[in-house]
Amino acid sequence: MVQGAQGHIEDPRNDKVLVYVNGELVPRDKATVSAFDAGFVLGDGVWEAMRVINGRLFDLDKHIDRLFKGARAIDMDIGRSREELIAEIRRTLDANGMKHGAHIRVMVTRGVKATPNQDPRYTIGKATIVMAAEYKQPNPEMRQRGLRLFTSTMRCSPPDMFDMQLNTHSRLNLIMALNQALKAGADEALMLDPHGFVSSCNSTNFFIVTSGEVWTSTGAYAFKGITRGNVIDVGRAAGIAVLEKNFTLADVYSADEAFVTGTFGGLTPVSMVDGHAIGDTDRPLIDRLRGLYEAMQAKQCPA
Repeated sequence: MVQGAQGHIEDPRNDKVLVYVNGELVPRDKATVSAFDAGFVLGDGVWEAMRVINGRLFDLDKHIDRLFKGARAIDMDIGRSREELIAEIRRTLDANGMKHGAHIRVMVTRGVKATPNQDPRYTIGKATIVMAAEYKQPNPEMRQRGLRLFTSTMRCSPPDMFDMQLNTHSRLNLIMALNQALKAGADEALMLDPHGFVSSCNSTNFFIVTSGEVWTSTGAYAFKGITRGNVIDVGRAAGIAVLEKNFTLADVYSADEAFVTGTFGGLTPVSMVDGHAIGDTDRPLIDRLRGLYEAMQAKQCPA
Protein backbone atom coordinates (compact mmCIF):
# COMPACT_ATOMS: atom_id res chain seq x y z
CA MET A 1 0.00 0.00 0.00
CA VAL A 2 1.35 3.40 -1.00
CA GLN A 3 2.04 5.65 2.00
CA GLY A 4 1.58 9.41 2.09
CA ALA A 5 -1.24 11.93 2.25
CA GLN A 6 -2.91 10.27 -0.76
CA GLY A 7 -2.42 6.72 0.49
CA HIS A 8 -5.65 4.72 0.49
CA ILE A 9 -7.12 1.29 1.05
CA GLU A 10 -7.27 -0.71 -2.17
CA ASP A 11 -10.85 -1.59 -3.15
CA PRO A 12 -11.51 -4.24 -5.84
CA ARG A 13 -14.82 -2.55 -6.72
CA ASN A 14 -12.80 0.14 -8.49
CA ASP A 15 -11.85 -2.33 -11.22
CA LYS A 16 -15.39 -2.12 -12.57
CA VAL A 17 -16.21 1.58 -12.12
CA LEU A 18 -17.62 3.61 -14.98
CA VAL A 19 -15.69 6.77 -15.87
CA TYR A 20 -17.35 9.85 -17.31
CA VAL A 21 -15.71 11.07 -20.53
CA ASN A 22 -17.45 13.94 -22.33
CA GLY A 23 -20.96 12.78 -21.48
CA GLU A 24 -20.35 9.05 -21.91
CA LEU A 25 -19.94 6.54 -19.07
CA VAL A 26 -17.33 3.99 -20.07
CA PRO A 27 -15.41 1.16 -18.35
CA ARG A 28 -12.19 2.19 -16.64
CA ASP A 29 -9.94 0.59 -19.27
CA LYS A 30 -11.83 2.39 -22.07
CA ALA A 31 -11.60 5.86 -20.51
CA THR A 32 -9.32 7.73 -22.90
CA VAL A 33 -8.77 11.22 -24.32
CA SER A 34 -7.06 12.37 -27.50
CA ALA A 35 -3.28 12.52 -27.73
CA PHE A 36 -3.90 16.08 -28.96
CA ASP A 37 -5.89 17.06 -25.87
CA ALA A 38 -4.62 20.26 -24.24
CA GLY A 39 -4.49 18.54 -20.86
CA PHE A 40 -2.23 15.78 -22.18
CA VAL A 41 -0.09 18.07 -24.33
CA LEU A 42 0.32 20.96 -21.88
CA GLY A 43 -1.42 20.31 -18.56
CA ASP A 44 -3.86 23.01 -19.67
CA GLY A 45 -6.90 22.59 -17.45
CA VAL A 46 -8.39 22.68 -13.95
CA TRP A 47 -9.75 20.04 -11.60
CA GLU A 48 -11.58 19.44 -8.33
CA ALA A 49 -11.98 16.45 -6.04
CA MET A 50 -14.85 15.78 -3.64
CA ARG A 51 -15.82 13.19 -1.06
CA VAL A 52 -19.13 11.35 -1.00
CA ILE A 53 -20.49 10.98 2.54
CA ASN A 54 -23.89 9.47 3.35
CA GLY A 55 -25.17 10.10 -0.15
CA ARG A 56 -24.03 13.72 -0.26
CA LEU A 57 -21.10 15.56 -1.82
CA PHE A 58 -19.29 17.29 1.04
CA ASP A 59 -18.65 21.01 0.42
CA LEU A 60 -20.04 20.72 -3.11
CA ASP A 61 -20.67 24.45 -3.52
CA LYS A 62 -17.16 25.42 -2.42
CA HIS A 63 -15.57 22.96 -4.83
CA ILE A 64 -17.73 23.98 -7.78
CA ASP A 65 -17.04 27.64 -7.03
CA ARG A 66 -13.30 27.00 -7.08
CA LEU A 67 -13.53 25.00 -10.32
CA PHE A 68 -15.42 27.72 -12.20
CA LYS A 69 -13.23 30.50 -10.78
CA GLY A 70 -10.14 28.61 -11.90
CA ALA A 71 -11.57 28.10 -15.38
CA ARG A 72 -12.36 31.80 -15.69
CA ALA A 73 -8.87 32.72 -14.49
CA ILE A 74 -7.27 30.76 -17.35
CA ASP A 75 -9.89 31.92 -19.90
CA MET A 76 -11.35 28.45 -20.38
CA ASP A 77 -15.02 27.77 -21.12
CA ILE A 78 -16.15 24.60 -19.32
CA GLY A 79 -19.06 24.36 -21.74
CA ARG A 80 -21.54 23.44 -18.99
CA SER A 81 -23.48 25.56 -16.56
CA ARG A 82 -22.91 25.04 -12.88
CA GLU A 83 -26.21 23.14 -12.59
CA GLU A 84 -25.46 20.98 -15.64
CA LEU A 85 -22.04 20.01 -14.32
CA ILE A 86 -23.43 19.09 -10.90
CA ALA A 87 -26.09 16.96 -12.59
CA GLU A 88 -23.36 15.08 -14.51
CA ILE A 89 -21.38 14.54 -11.31
CA ARG A 90 -24.46 13.03 -9.67
CA ARG A 91 -25.15 10.91 -12.77
CA THR A 92 -21.64 9.48 -12.58
CA LEU A 93 -22.02 8.60 -8.91
CA ASP A 94 -25.48 7.09 -9.44
CA ALA A 95 -24.24 4.98 -12.36
CA ASN A 96 -21.65 3.51 -10.01
CA GLY A 97 -24.05 3.13 -7.09
CA MET A 98 -21.79 5.25 -4.90
CA LYS A 99 -23.42 6.56 -1.73
CA HIS A 100 -20.62 6.59 0.82
CA GLY A 101 -16.86 6.19 1.12
CA ALA A 102 -16.25 7.42 -2.40
CA HIS A 103 -14.11 10.14 -3.94
CA ILE A 104 -14.69 11.81 -7.31
CA ARG A 105 -12.19 13.83 -9.29
CA VAL A 106 -13.57 16.21 -11.92
CA MET A 107 -11.03 17.17 -14.60
CA VAL A 108 -11.61 19.77 -17.28
CA THR A 109 -9.13 20.66 -20.03
CA ARG A 110 -9.26 23.22 -22.82
CA GLY A 111 -9.99 20.42 -25.27
CA VAL A 112 -8.48 18.89 -28.40
CA LYS A 113 -5.94 20.95 -30.35
CA ALA A 114 -5.40 21.01 -34.09
CA THR A 115 -1.67 20.70 -33.42
CA PRO A 116 0.34 20.20 -30.21
CA ASN A 117 1.38 23.70 -29.19
CA GLN A 118 0.71 26.29 -26.46
CA ASP A 119 -1.51 28.62 -28.49
CA PRO A 120 -5.14 28.32 -27.26
CA ARG A 121 -6.36 29.51 -30.67
CA TYR A 122 -5.50 26.06 -32.01
CA THR A 123 -8.11 24.46 -29.77
CA ILE A 124 -10.89 22.80 -31.76
CA GLY A 125 -14.22 21.93 -30.24
CA LYS A 126 -15.37 22.07 -26.63
CA ALA A 127 -13.59 21.49 -23.35
CA THR A 128 -12.80 17.91 -22.37
CA ILE A 129 -14.55 16.78 -19.17
CA VAL A 130 -13.55 13.61 -17.34
CA MET A 131 -14.87 12.41 -13.98
CA ALA A 132 -13.23 9.52 -12.16
CA ALA A 133 -15.24 8.24 -9.19
CA GLU A 134 -13.67 5.60 -6.94
CA TYR A 135 -14.31 3.88 -3.66
CA LYS A 136 -11.52 5.43 -1.60
CA GLN A 137 -10.81 5.54 2.11
CA PRO A 138 -7.61 7.03 3.62
CA ASN A 139 -4.98 4.62 4.87
CA PRO A 140 -5.62 4.40 8.65
CA GLU A 141 -1.93 3.72 9.29
CA MET A 142 -1.13 7.33 8.45
CA ARG A 143 -3.44 8.57 11.19
CA GLN A 144 -1.53 6.46 13.70
CA ARG A 145 2.06 6.73 12.46
CA GLY A 146 1.93 10.21 11.02
CA LEU A 147 3.57 11.47 7.86
CA ARG A 148 7.31 11.87 7.48
CA LEU A 149 8.18 15.05 5.61
CA PHE A 150 11.34 16.22 3.87
CA THR A 151 11.92 19.86 2.97
CA SER A 152 12.37 20.13 -0.79
CA THR A 153 14.71 22.53 -2.55
CA MET A 154 11.76 23.30 -4.86
CA ARG A 155 9.98 26.48 -3.71
CA CYS A 156 6.31 27.34 -3.87
CA SER A 157 5.94 29.91 -6.61
CA PRO A 158 4.59 33.47 -6.32
CA PRO A 159 1.31 34.27 -8.09
CA ASP A 160 3.03 36.34 -10.79
CA MET A 161 4.96 33.22 -11.86
CA PHE A 162 2.61 30.31 -11.22
CA ASP A 163 -0.36 30.86 -8.93
CA MET A 164 -0.51 28.02 -6.39
CA GLN A 165 -4.14 28.87 -5.68
CA LEU A 166 -5.22 27.68 -9.11
CA ASN A 167 -6.14 23.98 -9.17
CA THR A 168 -4.50 23.38 -12.53
CA HIS A 169 -3.25 20.19 -14.14
CA SER A 170 0.26 21.68 -14.34
CA ARG A 171 1.97 20.07 -11.32
CA LEU A 172 5.51 19.28 -12.43
CA ASN A 173 7.20 21.43 -9.78
CA LEU A 174 5.17 19.69 -7.07
CA ILE A 175 5.96 16.24 -8.51
CA MET A 176 9.67 17.11 -8.52
CA ALA A 177 9.40 18.18 -4.86
CA LEU A 178 7.69 14.91 -3.97
CA ASN A 179 10.32 12.89 -5.83
CA GLN A 180 13.02 14.57 -3.74
CA ALA A 181 11.16 13.63 -0.57
CA LEU A 182 10.63 10.04 -1.66
CA LYS A 183 14.33 9.62 -2.46
CA ALA A 184 15.11 10.95 1.02
CA GLY A 185 12.90 8.24 2.54
CA ALA A 186 9.98 10.54 3.41
CA ASP A 187 6.29 10.33 2.52
CA GLU A 188 5.68 13.89 1.33
CA ALA A 189 7.56 17.10 0.61
CA LEU A 190 7.41 20.23 2.74
CA MET A 191 7.92 23.35 0.63
CA LEU A 192 9.08 26.87 1.49
CA ASP A 193 8.00 30.12 -0.11
CA PRO A 194 10.42 32.39 -2.05
CA HIS A 195 11.35 34.15 1.22
CA GLY A 196 12.26 30.99 3.09
CA PHE A 197 9.10 30.74 5.20
CA VAL A 198 7.17 27.48 5.42
CA SER A 199 4.39 27.40 2.80
CA SER A 200 2.73 24.01 2.19
CA CYS A 201 3.35 20.42 1.24
CA ASN A 202 3.33 19.17 -2.34
CA SER A 203 -0.38 18.23 -2.24
CA THR A 204 -1.70 19.44 1.11
CA ASN A 205 -1.69 22.46 3.43
CA PHE A 206 0.59 22.37 6.47
CA PHE A 207 -0.03 23.35 10.12
CA ILE A 208 1.94 23.26 13.35
CA VAL A 209 0.85 23.45 16.99
CA THR A 210 3.04 25.42 19.36
CA SER A 211 2.27 26.51 22.93
CA GLY A 212 -1.45 25.93 22.43
CA GLU A 213 -1.65 27.91 19.19
CA VAL A 214 -2.19 26.54 15.70
CA TRP A 215 -0.08 28.12 12.94
CA THR A 216 -0.37 27.86 9.19
CA SER A 217 1.18 29.94 6.44
CA THR A 218 -0.27 33.25 5.28
CA GLY A 219 -1.57 31.40 2.24
CA ALA A 220 0.09 33.81 -0.18
CA TYR A 221 2.15 31.01 -1.75
CA ALA A 222 0.02 28.00 -0.83
CA PHE A 223 -2.96 26.03 -2.09
CA LYS A 224 -6.31 27.64 -1.43
CA GLY A 225 -7.35 24.52 0.42
CA ILE A 226 -11.01 24.10 1.24
CA THR A 227 -10.19 21.77 4.13
CA ARG A 228 -7.60 24.29 5.31
CA GLY A 229 -10.28 26.97 5.43
CA ASN A 230 -12.70 24.67 7.23
CA VAL A 231 -10.15 23.77 9.90
CA ILE A 232 -9.32 27.45 10.45
CA ASP A 233 -13.03 28.27 10.76
CA VAL A 234 -14.04 25.47 13.14
CA GLY A 235 -10.93 26.00 15.26
CA ARG A 236 -11.54 29.71 15.70
CA ALA A 237 -15.25 29.15 16.37
CA ALA A 238 -14.25 26.80 19.20
CA GLY A 239 -11.93 29.39 20.72
CA ILE A 240 -8.67 27.89 19.48
CA ALA A 241 -6.02 30.42 18.45
CA VAL A 242 -5.47 29.65 14.76
CA LEU A 243 -2.97 32.04 13.18
CA GLU A 244 -2.10 32.59 9.52
CA LYS A 245 1.47 33.85 9.69
CA ASN A 246 5.05 33.49 8.52
CA PHE A 247 7.12 30.90 10.36
CA THR A 248 10.35 29.04 9.75
CA LEU A 249 11.70 25.51 9.73
CA ALA A 250 13.14 26.17 13.19
CA ASP A 251 9.56 26.70 14.41
CA VAL A 252 8.55 23.44 12.75
CA TYR A 253 11.37 21.42 14.32
CA SER A 254 10.42 22.59 17.81
CA ALA A 255 6.62 22.27 17.34
CA ASP A 256 4.45 20.30 19.75
CA GLU A 257 2.32 18.83 16.96
CA ALA A 258 2.05 19.12 13.18
CA PHE A 259 -0.48 18.04 10.60
CA VAL A 260 -1.60 18.47 7.01
CA THR A 261 -5.07 19.02 5.58
CA GLY A 262 -6.66 17.96 2.33
CA THR A 263 -9.99 16.97 0.83
CA PHE A 264 -9.13 13.28 0.72
CA GLY A 265 -7.42 12.71 4.08
CA GLY A 266 -8.99 15.45 6.19
CA LEU A 267 -6.46 16.01 9.00
CA THR A 268 -3.37 13.78 8.90
CA PRO A 269 -0.72 14.11 11.62
CA VAL A 270 2.96 14.66 10.85
CA SER A 271 5.42 12.72 12.98
CA MET A 272 8.76 13.79 11.50
CA VAL A 273 10.24 16.63 9.44
CA ASP A 274 13.80 16.38 8.09
CA GLY A 275 14.64 13.75 10.71
CA HIS A 276 13.24 15.84 13.60
CA ALA A 277 10.56 14.01 15.58
CA ILE A 278 7.48 16.19 16.06
CA GLY A 279 5.69 15.60 19.36
CA ASP A 280 4.65 12.04 20.19
CA THR A 281 1.63 9.80 19.77
CA ASP A 282 -0.37 12.05 22.09
CA ARG A 283 -1.84 14.72 19.78
CA PRO A 284 -4.55 16.49 21.79
CA LEU A 285 -5.04 19.56 19.61
CA ILE A 286 -5.04 17.57 16.37
CA ASP A 287 -7.60 15.19 17.86
CA ARG A 288 -9.77 18.12 18.96
CA LEU A 289 -9.60 19.82 15.56
CA ARG A 290 -10.35 16.55 13.80
CA GLY A 291 -13.39 16.08 16.00
CA LEU A 292 -14.62 19.58 15.15
CA TYR A 293 -14.03 19.03 11.45
CA GLU A 294 -15.81 15.66 11.45
CA ALA A 295 -18.73 17.21 13.33
CA MET A 296 -18.95 19.78 10.53
CA GLN A 297 -19.01 16.95 7.98
CA ALA A 298 -21.71 15.11 9.92
CA LYS A 299 -23.87 18.22 10.10
CA GLN A 300 -23.65 18.77 6.34
CA CYS A 301 -23.86 15.05 5.45
CA PRO A 302 -26.03 13.40 8.15
CA ALA A 303 -26.44 9.65 8.15
